[in-house]
Amino acid sequence: MSVPQGTIAADTTPPKAPLSPAPSKEPHGRDWRGLGWGFLVKLAIMAVINAFGLMGIVAAFRAEAWLIFAAAVLVLVAADIIYFTKRALPLKYLLPGLTFLLIFQVFIFGYTAYIAFTNYGAGHVGSQEQAVNAALSQGERRVEGSPSYPLTVIEQNGELGFAIVEDGEIKAGTADQPLQVVGDASGSGAATEVPGWNVVPRNTLISDPAMQDAVVELRVPISDDPNDGSIRTREGTTGAVYLSTMEWNPDAQTITDTATGTVYSATADGTFAAEDGTTLATGWTANVGFANFVRLFTDPDLFEPLGLVTVWTFAWAILSVLIPFAMGLVFAIIFNDERVKGRKILRTLFILPYAFPAFMSALLFRGMFNAEFGVINEFFFGGANIDWLGDPWLARGAVLFVNVWLTYPYYFLVCTGAIQALPADALEAASIDGAGRFRQLRSIILPLVLVATAPLLISSFAFSFNNFTIIYMFNNGGPAIPGAPYALGSTDILISAIWDISGVSGGKADYGLASALSILVFIVVGLISALAFRQTKKLEEYQ
Repeated sequence: MSVPQGTIAADTTPPKAPLSPAPSKEPHGRDWRGLGWGFLVKLAIMAVINAFGLMGIVAAFRAEAWLIFAAAVLVLVAADIIYFTKRALPLKYLLPGLTFLLIFQVFIFGYTAYIAFTNYGAGHVGSQEQAVNAALSQGERRVEGSPSYPLTVIEQNGELGFAIVEDGEIKAGTADQPLQVVGDASGSGAATEVPGWNVVPRNTLISDPAMQDAVVELRVPISDDPNDGSIRTREGTTGAVYLSTMEWNPDAQTITDTATGTVYSATADGTFAAEDGTTLATGWTANVGFANFVRLFTDPDLFEPLGLVTVWTFAWAILSVLIPFAMGLVFAIIFNDERVKGRKILRTLFILPYAFPAFMSALLFRGMFNAEFGVINEFFFGGANIDWLGDPWLARGAVLFVNVWLTYPYYFLVCTGAIQALPADALEAASIDGAGRFRQLRSIILPLVLVATAPLLISSFAFSFNNFTIIYMFNNGGPAIPGAPYALGSTDILISAIWDISGVSGGKADYGLASALSILVFIVVGLISALAFRQTKKLEEYQ
């Protein structure tokens, strides 16, 4: 409709909605309205992580473990930066995995490598200062004419100590903390209260034989100088000064036996040795370079038994894969045939060993193979006294049999799945062309099954190479190899030999040598696995 001249047209545009007030922002323009439960939960989780992280950092600082201290600080700072910023989104998901990888893989391998270059083991587990104190504590004698002090057995944070009264003062200390004045004595007798310490009641000491032994063995240094002697007690009520016949010279780094005049000098390998070659029992941890690796190949007493263990380890790992794989493949082919009645029930029965815990099966078979009352000799060999566990070759055959019995169901399941996934047209075409069962198995089934199972076979080889459970639980690596310097046995593999050398199950512990052998095992398994994976690529030609 036209509008007459001289008039103003009405505005038909609908009115705009009033604008909502602008969100409140802090001076830098950040919108705080998005803070919700998600942020609070994240804040709580990070608070817990920071609390535990700080505890670890403080513990590493006190222990002077500077590498762990630096790594803990770096990881904690990185976590706070990553999770409190909107950037680096991928790292929010990668950081937990990388942290666990650093802690449980990289750190453990690095620490093992560090121990491999030291003499850490029995007699070399502490610092030089601790070795000196241990040496001085040997052959201690009471100082002639030394007074007896009223003594009180005290305790602080689970650590026992002594408190004596001397010249109207109470002095207290522990094995690691020399005596120092903690208060004034109220009388000339033993102190009934020691500031900062808990007094162990006499009745408690009398009724606890373990505590009595600990009190008798306790030595509390008089001062920071170990040559000043220590306070010891025989009955827990009086103490006296005891001195060792050993005298420590920190400048010359020597310990002198004042009774015989023998001088023991500190050596680079962490021991105190005399000119005649004798050494003190206690040493300290020191860096020995490649000495542990060299010893593995140059010490004839160690090289020969370890050579036997190494050969058996490779035989064990190879046979533990080939035999059960062959059995599993044969059973998979048989029970894949539709003409076999009750296939489902039979398959279930054949995989039952896979459901048993390995350590329980090893223990049961250990009893079954017992020469005197085992059911193997009783039912299968007419009660013959066959020493399955005492003869080296019979023991190897027995433990291999147990491992095959436990592992063939796994390959049976794997091969069954691989066979059922084979292309039916390829087998049908081969049958039409006149290929028999064996030719189909050799030219079609086996290559295609290997394509699917080769990575599993390689990982199984690595697992068998380090299958400690069966070896240890079945026969503890026995029977023993005559003349071996450690408790090495004929069925030991390298991983159980490392266990024996480390002394965890008893005997002399040599963690440095065990760590060196662990590094070599890691390298060997890694190289074999890498070469095997490269060779499996050739099998892809059959696809």
